Amino acid sequence: MRRVKGRDTGPEMVVRRALTKLGARYRLHRKDLPGSPDIVMPGRKLALFVHGCFWHGHHCARGARIPKANRDYWLAKVGRNRERDARTRAELEASGWRVETVWECELKDAEALDARLADLISPR
Repeated sequence: MRRVKGRDTGPEMVVRRALTKLGARYRLHRKDLPGSPDIVMPGRKLALFVHGCFWHGHHCARGARIPKANRDYWLAKVGRNRERDARTRAELEASGWRVETVWECELKDAEALDARLADLISPR
């Protein structure tokens, strides 16, 4: 698991390129915020997390898959990740941030992703 990247992952880069194409400006991995969100837009009080479906237990086909080897370990690990994600989201929302999660499986439809991101960064 040493090779699993925590930042600048492929899915994260896709989202960053899409945001840049939309003209959005953002900060990366703010350590002073709970959970160190992948992408932060301080002016909009928006924190974006780009999650891999497997690692964070998404309800899609890839996220529902559990390895047969060492099954108990993986169930516990994904469960801890989900608990941590919920705790981080609650902390950020309590401090006034909007929190959004972009899942890896959502990146397959580029048009839908662009529309979602445009809606997120549009002035409220």
